[in-house]
Amino acid sequence: MKVRVGFGYDVHKLAEGLPLVLGGVHIPAPMGALGHSDADVIIHAIMDALLGAAGMRDIGTHFPDSNMNLKNIDSKILLANTFELIKNEGYIIGNVDVTICLESPKISPFVPEMKSIISETLALRPEDISIKATTNEAMGFVGRQEGVAAYAVAVIYK
Repeated sequence: MKVRVGFGYDVHKLAEGLPLVLGGVHIPAPMGALGHSDADVIIHAIMDALLGAAGMRDIGTHFPDSNMNLKNIDSKILLANTFELIKNEGYIIGNVDVTICLESPKISPFVPEMKSIISETLALRPEDISIKATTNEAMGFVGRQEGVAAYAVAVIYK
């Protein structure tokens, strides 16, 4: 069995009046993430981790922001397409671990729903997905609430 590990990172600016979508869940918040798609940093970080583990480059390679067909697309669709890409290369996902960096709102109440959505999309058990949240202790762009970031690690194998 060949085991591979991938790391993903995503960041988006926050702006008033936009929806905040994290892990496929709409989170009530005064500010949301700005991006070409729905700017779901959790799903984007997972996608990059999976693609990286498979040696298949990154999100921008497969889903470029120059593609107007992807404008405002639901990131769950992109995650499902990413899953198909790595499955077609013979990979199976072992687990996914995510950390989101956001000052507010608190996302803990939404984590079970996020895990359910992501596990269904990736054909995993919810316990094979970890989603954690942290603040930046009021430091940097996250601390100033100018943006949101997410980090992900994925283990895949053939």
